[in-house]
Amino acid sequence: MFDATSTSDWWKGAVIYQIYPRSFQDTTGNGVGDLKGITQRLDHIAALGADAVWISPFVRSPMLDFGYDVSDYQAIDPLFGTLEDFRTLLDKAHSLGLRVIMDQVLSHTSDQHAWFLESREGRDNPKSDWYIWVDARPDGSPPNNWLSVFGGSSWQWEPRRGQYYMHNFLRQMPDLNYHCPEVQEAVLETCRFWLDLGVDGFRLDVCTFYAHDPKLRDNPPNPNIPTGEAFRFNPYSQQLHVHDIGQPETIAFLERLRALTDSYGDRALLGELHENDAVRIHREYTTVKRLQLAYGYSLLGAHEISPGMLRDVARDLGHEDDSGWPCWALDNHDFARAITRLGAEDRPDAVTVILAALTCLRGATCLYQGSELGLPQADLPRESIIDPYGREFWPAYKGRDGSRTPMPWEAAKPHAGFTPAEPWLPVLSSHRERAVDVQQGLPGSTLNRMRQFLNWRRNVDALREGGMSFLETTENILAFRRTTESETVTCIFNFGGADETFLLPEAETGPALEGHGFGAIRQGDTIHLPAFGAFFAGQPS
Repeated sequence: MFDATSTSDWWKGAVIYQIYPRSFQDTTGNGVGDLKGITQRLDHIAALGADAVWISPFVRSPMLDFGYDVSDYQAIDPLFGTLEDFRTLLDKAHSLGLRVIMDQVLSHTSDQHAWFLESREGRDNPKSDWYIWVDARPDGSPPNNWLSVFGGSSWQWEPRRGQYYMHNFLRQMPDLNYHCPEVQEAVLETCRFWLDLGVDGFRLDVCTFYAHDPKLRDNPPNPNIPTGEAFRFNPYSQQLHVHDIGQPETIAFLERLRALTDSYGDRALLGELHENDAVRIHREYTTVKRLQLAYGYSLLGAHEISPGMLRDVARDLGHEDDSGWPCWALDNHDFARAITRLGAEDRPDAVTVILAALTCLRGATCLYQGSELGLPQADLPRESIIDPYGREFWPAYKGRDGSRTPMPWEAAKPHAGFTPAEPWLPVLSSHRERAVDVQQGLPGSTLNRMRQFLNWRRNVDALREGGMSFLETTENILAFRRTTESETVTCIFNFGGADETFLLPEAETGPALEGHGFGAIRQGDTIHLPAFGAFFAGQPS
């Protein structure tokens, strides 16, 4: 077990493995993953070389948004197991040296939550102000032009109160009112409950959405509408979201939450940020006494990732010693899988080298389940789509189910060993071919390369905690140094599909480091990098 009084910055440079519990491992035979399944497979994550797991929501929920619509913050949903199952998971993870980060959805609840059921009944009950209630305009229309991420107005009429309530996502997911002090206290009490149980931190879902503009001013139009696949289908991106989210009251609350987690020792907060004014938001939210880590969508939505792009993003977010720490995320449950998005299904090593580079940049890294296998995006037919986001915008957008299909563990078993029953989402044959048991027996597989590299990297202190400076390179090369008081490590990555050479600068780089599994040859100061290869050298500082 970990020492609860420790103040170590374990999260610096951490590799955080994201588990989508519905799709990880089913032990009950109902076709849906569960907490016992996670516990059963924790050895896989520890062997991979991860430092922590982030588990997507598993508390009680009607499951309209698969756990992101919470109806009871302090109860495990029976679909996933019991509180005792979670305690067992915590104990097993800690015995393996893995921290456990719990997904907390604090911006909104389900409309089945007891708080909302009371609040909607009238304007004078004890929880009447716990949600965002507004009178209609004289013509009966909503109070402003705010839009829901999942389509349509972000205002829903409630006849019991004769008012609209605000929802940034599904209409069944009303937003909490963070201008109400009692709401903040209730949310902090929720977090205290899980900290007392021993969780090592929280991933804060859409944490810039907590507070809204109490003046309810209209959002202005967006003069630079994103053009990527993830944005063009949805009018939500046609507004600049300057009043419905990203308010200063959110930062004040995060400082209160940080003070709470700090009182428990070495706990960490990982925030999900939006992309409006992304650089400013990241710097504000990761400054002292706020979030330890945060990630945005710049890589998650990208269809091309180049060395120049990564240098620019790292510099923009701030890579100096006094800057906040980013968390690099290439895949997660909300975006298409990178190997498909980046056109690398036939060359998984093109994504492996990007993941390796991200883990060596200053910051932590989220590794989504299946990324270590090089899983492609599942292309599901319309009748298989159950994601409400995808069903709303089909066919322009197919939703998020394609990145949420079950983990393939054993190729020869029914549904690749995920479940003996019909799974909640199908297991593709292309995923079965990349199952864990298949790749374990292949020396050059994506899984074995990731295992070798991540286990090598976790023992190089400079790659976890060091400062960072970039080296000048050609188009396909990313090169930088990570430096601590005792060590400097030079990292060089070839993102291109052809061999490249790189001339080391005059400054001494020290001998080549071995054991990471990436091929490169050094001849004097010249490094010969194969396609999607990497080179590392180290010396005392």
